[in-house]
Amino acid sequence: MLWPRPQASDPPVVGFPDGYNLSTYKSGDEPRFYEVMDLSGWPRWKDETLEPWLMRIVPDGWFMIVHEGSQEIVATCMALHNYKWLHPFSGELGWLASDPAHAGKGLGQRVSAAVTARFIEAGYHHINLYTDDFRLPAIKSYLKLGYIPYLYTADMPERWKNICEQLQWPFDPDLWRLSLRDYET
Repeated sequence: MLWPRPQASDPPVVGFPDGYNLSTYKSGDEPRFYEVMDLSGWPRWKDETLEPWLMRIVPDGWFMIVHEGSQEIVATCMALHNYKWLHPFSGELGWLASDPAHAGKGLGQRVSAAVTARFIEAGYHHINLYTDDFRLPAIKSYLKLGYIPYLYTADMPERWKNICEQLQWPFDPDLWRLSLRDYET
């Protein structure tokens, strides 16, 4: 998925529900981060798993949402510098994860908005993310923020039609292709 180029200077603004705060990574956050990753379907994260990602995180670009009552991290997402993609100075929204015990509060959307805003603040004009077709709540969060599907293979329109039907989201491949042309310039 891609952040449309016309929105490259327009960061998403999403408020936070009562009882939750946004913060950036602090030394010592790793054990709870690993727990949240496990709860989100990415088991077995440990220091060795995290290490290659650390060198790609944009300064002040690893966000956490903390539950005030428990002081536990309940959602996380990284702003990753992506030096291997279509553009040499592009950003990748990565490793969105949230604790299912806090589902339904839009925390994934909120932490993704923080990452997107950080990229825009840092001057990134090409922002993308990767996701799996079955991660429907995350995909809906991305669509609500303004991300668009990247239709880069022949099977993508049909895949996205299926995803949009499951999410009850408008399927508009023509608009997405127009936005893609803006993105690639």
